[in-house]
Amino acid sequence: MAIRNIREIGDEILTKKCKAVSEMTPRLRELIADMLDTMYEANGVGLAAPQVGILKRIVVIDTTGEDPHILINPRILETQGEQTGNEGCLSVPGKTGVVTRPSYVKVAAQDVDMKEYELEGTELLARAICHELDHLEGRLYVEKVEGSLMDTADDEEEEEGE
Repeated sequence: MAIRNIREIGDEILTKKCKAVSEMTPRLRELIADMLDTMYEANGVGLAAPQVGILKRIVVIDTTGEDPHILINPRILETQGEQTGNEGCLSVPGKTGVVTRPSYVKVAAQDVDMKEYELEGTELLARAICHELDHLEGRLYVEKVEGSLMDTADDEEEEEGE
């Protein structure tokens, strides 16, 4: 497949709401494959369609490197608890920030065959689901950062010093 260009903060497309997917097409299957390739190439754990310039409600997530989740038209059904931690984004390169998200999330979505399913996630998967679904609404994590954004290099130095 192909590696697509990742849109970065400041690109207007990242502020727009995405449209629902009504049917699976060969082009959308290719988009999903490209999104997975692009996410892995960039060492990310999630990627939403608007990040590659497509205003469709499609998200790919893989927090383990071995178990990709494809969520089409995802919607949150339930959240519980909270977790606060550093978060980054492929569309905001070189930066991280502290964000509070639910520690448990349950979503309903459709798979590549447009079959409805549910996915439950805790910790990193819950964080990734919420982060990517925000993209579908035209929101970036930087809107939720507690304090200020840090350079990734500064963040790594702090972690090494602990």
